[in-house]
Amino acid sequence: MDFGGGDDIRFERKGKAGFVTLTRPKTLNAINHTMIRALAEALDAWRDDPDVDVVAIKAEGRAFSAGGDILDIYNAGLAGNPPVGFFADEYRLNATIARFPKPYVALIDGIVMGGGVGVSCHGSHRVMTENAQFAMPEVSIGFFPDVGGSYFLPRLGGYFGMYLGLTGNRIRCGDALWSGVATHTTRAEYLDGIVERLAETGDADLALREAFVPAQRETPEGVLEGIARHFSRPSLEEIMKSLETAASGDEFAARTLAILRSRSPTGLNVAFRQITAGRALDMDECMRMEFRILNRMLQGHDFYEGIRAAIIDKDGKPAWRPASFEEIEQSRIDAYFEPLQDGELPL
Repeated sequence: MDFGGGDDIRFERKGKAGFVTLTRPKTLNAINHTMIRALAEALDAWRDDPDVDVVAIKAEGRAFSAGGDILDIYNAGLAGNPPVGFFADEYRLNATIARFPKPYVALIDGIVMGGGVGVSCHGSHRVMTENAQFAMPEVSIGFFPDVGGSYFLPRLGGYFGMYLGLTGNRIRCGDALWSGVATHTTRAEYLDGIVERLAETGDADLALREAFVPAQRETPEGVLEGIARHFSRPSLEEIMKSLETAASGDEFAARTLAILRSRSPTGLNVAFRQITAGRALDMDECMRMEFRILNRMLQGHDFYEGIRAAIIDKDGKPAWRPASFEEIEQSRIDAYFEPLQDGELPL
């Protein structure tokens, strides 16, 4: 089936299921605009197709998807053409997946980050194998956890989502299952069988129940208690003060504090407010909020500087503006959340 994705994404109808396969393994299945448009068109067709009972998305290679095509975004922004249209279509797709009326099964075997999270973790069934690694690492490049991060991160247990969003740290399948990122865990060797059962039965719950293999939580209880204690604070300033107080005698607190101090002060303040606000918003409202933030980020400095330091020059020494948390003006953070004069994200 051809929905316009070219060689980057494949669509197939098998039995009672529609299958999507990300086919850019050399780029770790980085999500580009072509893929976004094609997947949106496929979901539009399959939503009303009486012969499609379930949709499943999977990927070739060692990664499910390591995120968006950051280099293209960087080059377009520096050329004076920030890719607002790319993000608008991506965010609309994220919202479409979240409201898709049929079971949407993400089979995640390998890395899933950023844009890859957006096309998987809003689905009704999120399956991770022992090879899965999840992260929302946007804060490490001066950005914010978008693609619906403001919706699903605050809904994870034990303030785990605030911790993941502010640090960008990776977790494996056991933590993903415990926290609610994943709904099911299985073994990679069972994925082909799941695909066959989805095609045969069209019943996602049955296929995944048969292949379910429980995964043990990786993070120790004491660390989870520390995450809940520190990241439940009502402001970013109080989170950091809590970590500072504990750092002298607590390795986790010291390590986490060092991570936060290395991040863009602007990006971290925006991310904290975004995740906090998302607790009270529905998915569409979250996507409109993220689109507001996105437009301001694309006009700013830290996002491009973060990409330069991490991917272009690879010096690992971003020069954030402002450089310190003490220099942050709350009015400038507020501006990221203001309504857009040129119109909000249409959903």
